[in-house]
Amino acid sequence: MTWGNRSVLMEFVFLAYPSHPELCALSFLGVSLVYTLIISGNVLIVVAIQTEIRLHTPMYCFLGSLSGVEICYTTVVVPHILANILQSEKTISLLSCATQMVFFIGLGSTDCFLLAVMAYDRYVAICHPLQYPLIMTLTLCVRLVVASVVIGLFLSLQLVAFIFSLPFCHTRGLEHFFCDVPPVMHLVCTNSHIHEQSVMVAATLAIAVPFFLIATSYSFIVAAVLKIHSAAGRHRAFSTCSSHITVVLLQYGCCAFMYLRPTTSYHPKQDQFISMVYTLGTPLLNPLIYTLRNSGMKGAIGRVLTRNCLSQKN
Repeated sequence: MTWGNRSVLMEFVFLAYPSHPELCALSFLGVSLVYTLIISGNVLIVVAIQTEIRLHTPMYCFLGSLSGVEICYTTVVVPHILANILQSEKTISLLSCATQMVFFIGLGSTDCFLLAVMAYDRYVAICHPLQYPLIMTLTLCVRLVVASVVIGLFLSLQLVAFIFSLPFCHTRGLEHFFCDVPPVMHLVCTNSHIHEQSVMVAATLAIAVPFFLIATSYSFIVAAVLKIHSAAGRHRAFSTCSSHITVVLLQYGCCAFMYLRPTTSYHPKQDQFISMVYTLGTPLLNPLIYTLRNSGMKGAIGRVLTRNCLSQKN
């Protein structure tokens, strides 16, 4: 059967949504509120970085890019989740499911690569402060961001093309809220270790490799900071990295649990909860983590909000 015929004839049905009207209403309101906060928080960061000249530095360039990716990342799945909550038939065609997975996995992988790039930026700033302006140029920053997006989407496209080339069982029920790798792989009829290992390799490239680069960067950072004799100097150096470390642990913890494991350990209810954490929780917490622990970012957002309020009054 050709891809075109499969995409027309075959649909997946999402089974994770609540059936009671009261639960549907509460779910819709809750997800809508969180989505609004995610978009608002990340848009504020992007606008603040663009409008504040003092924030035109590599660190904030990468932070703004991360916020932009978070906006796109959540927009790939959350509006579809909200629509499904209100619809009686919660279905998705094979082609639509594959498209959603390409962008969801691709932007999630981009997140991981950007976090690795941000760790490299902190490594250069702390370990090579005199060469920092010469190394972290605007051209290099743009290239690193573009490379993160291209590599993330390329890996995702390869993975999704491989998954959807496999034969699916006649069972159409997808124990999830959207199209993700573990629930879709659970519907594949073949149980070959080669297929599982292929998915694991893609996940390793997108998750484990960037995490290794982050760990390597921070090992050099810790070694450099411990050589600083002043306690205040050590505290200042570590404080510039604390927000990034918090986000890394949150992001990689969830992703590693979901993707770096065999398909036999798939548990629908548990996976549904974890997936909502990294789909809604992480993008919601990122702006809070970066603003609450960064006085420069807090001040910039405060000035943006003040200017907006004054312009509305005038």
